Amino acid sequence: MDESVAGFWQKLLSGINWDFAVGDIAAFAALVIWLWALWPVAEIRQLLTTPNKQTQILIATIALTGLWLLNANVNAGIHVHFLGLVVLMLMFGWRLASIIALLPTLFFAIFVFKQPADFAIYALLGVCLPIFGSFMLYSQMFKYLPHHLFIYIFCGGFLNGFVSILVHVLAWALWLLLTTDYTWQFLSANYLVIIPLLGFPEALLNGMAVTLLVVYRPDWLYDYSDRTYLWRK
Repeated sequence: MDESVAGFWQKLLSGINWDFAVGDIAAFAALVIWLWALWPVAEIRQLLTTPNKQTQILIATIALTGLWLLNANVNAGIHVHFLGLVVLMLMFGWRLASIIALLPTLFFAIFVFKQPADFAIYALLGVCLPIFGSFMLYSQMFKYLPHHLFIYIFCGGFLNGFVSILVHVLAWALWLLLTTDYTWQFLSANYLVIIPLLGFPEALLNGMAVTLLVVYRPDWLYDYSDRTYLWRK
């Protein structure tokens, strides 16, 4: 039994590249600055005193990690998987969601990419930027569109899910273009082409999850209120 456990860990940790270049260190510095700028002091204080919120974060982290493990490795550096970041953003707000997503990102960088040096840049371009883009769309939706339940689910969940994939893929493709030998033609034919193929299922996944939360667990959503989206009609 002990040998099997040791073999499991040896296999899991084998092939991991722990080399860090200057650019990787710069990406870590940029990530630290970004986290410092958005650090949600009030939400963190509330989290420390709210066991129910801690349970929600644990469930969300496990679900996000499991979702990302459904991953297809197209080419070196090109990974295709669902994100689920919009649900995370609607549950915890974009600031706290960006921090929560760091643990699955670290797991993904070490055990899937096997490139810990990619953690910071993937966190910035593959996670934080899509969450921020989804938040910007959501905030403009709340500002300019009617406060209706259909608007909340369709725009906040479905449409935002597609936007998150769009931002994620475009940002990572640009990074690969600048740092690898991949040409734009190659990325267009082998990576960008998956945007509609992955975007619509991502939109459906997030929209359905938000719908279920609205029906069964509205208190799990960050700023959802029946008074705002149902009563004042």
